[in-house]
Amino acid sequence: MKFIHLADLHIGKRLNGFSLLDDQKYILTQILKMITDNNPDAIFIAGDIYDTPLPPVEAVRVFDKFLTALAALNLKIFIISGNHDSADRLAFGANLLVKSNVYIAAAFTGDPFPLELHDQYGKINIYMLPFIKPIHAKKIWPNEEIHTYEDAVRIAVKKMDIDQSLRNIIIAHQFVTGAKTSDSEEICVGGLDNISADLLTPFDYAAMGHIHRPQKIGFDTIRYAGTPLKYSFSEAAHKKVLTIVELKEKGDLHINLIPLTPLHDMREISGSYAELVNRNNYIGTPVDDYLSITLTDETEIPDAIGKLRTIYPNIMKINYDNAQTRTNNPIINNDITLAKSPADLLESFYLLQNNHPLSSKQQHFANDLIKQIWEAK
Repeated sequence: MKFIHLADLHIGKRLNGFSLLDDQKYILTQILKMITDNNPDAIFIAGDIYDTPLPPVEAVRVFDKFLTALAALNLKIFIISGNHDSADRLAFGANLLVKSNVYIAAAFTGDPFPLELHDQYGKINIYMLPFIKPIHAKKIWPNEEIHTYEDAVRIAVKKMDIDQSLRNIIIAHQFVTGAKTSDSEEICVGGLDNISADLLTPFDYAAMGHIHRPQKIGFDTIRYAGTPLKYSFSEAAHKKVLTIVELKEKGDLHINLIPLTPLHDMREISGSYAELVNRNNYIGTPVDDYLSITLTDETEIPDAIGKLRTIYPNIMKINYDNAQTRTNNPIINNDITLAKSPADLLESFYLLQNNHPLSSKQQHFANDLIKQIWEAK
């Protein structure tokens, strides 16, 4: 059995004021071609289809087009909801979609029964576990001791009554302890939403969503597909991939990771303003990537982002790394005395703020300006 493991599409996402919808259309088209080329038996989408519970119309249309194209390939498609999705909205038309081999588990119901697939090696049980909180599990099993996310998933898996002599797959959207996170995820402070990887050992493969970095937890049997695109600059160095899994006889699992190429990459660059606008430094580079730029100039460049966007149109962030930003000198008035002249006070203030004194040119300018102000009184 060969299947494609997707997760965390976050369709409709905006980042630093930029809509990523065109980037998402581009990458989904690329994924669709890869799926066609690799001829899988099934597709798993492990939650966070949309970026918000109320996705914009354009985002719904993008996913509708993608799902329609997948269904036309005559595949089995399994979809669960994530913490960003509205279960009720994602479930719309679910019963009708079954006729097109699209199976959606949007709201957690506690249903322990798997869907079945068959290949030359026999039966494979597919368990679908949408994002679950303790309160969800407690409503279904009020007599069980359920206080944490760990408790909720433990009880849910226990109720599945898994036959471990068969091949079993779970599609889930949770934070497994040990996963490497990014800034773009919504993670509970203190790890309150963590679950142990031990809860997933009954499964021959756990197709996980929620964590945005592609990775395995321990062995290959627990794996996060990651996002198809970078959704924060903490992911700038990540390599996004399409995860292809082939499960043959029980215990015979093969993973193939195919790199994904975005419409615009996400990069971090740094240098002085003069270096960044020097044509020799940027010619031949992908200047239309989404960029976080760090300027190393000691003085602030007026309208730096506006000027730099004439070369790098998709700057998302700009900041400075210089003597001033690397320290945090408190500027207080303990040293202000009547004995100090305005020029002396200005020099002291400038030194505290910038960690270097006024230049002789700045001193002459400041003294002339102070003199003009004093004479005007």
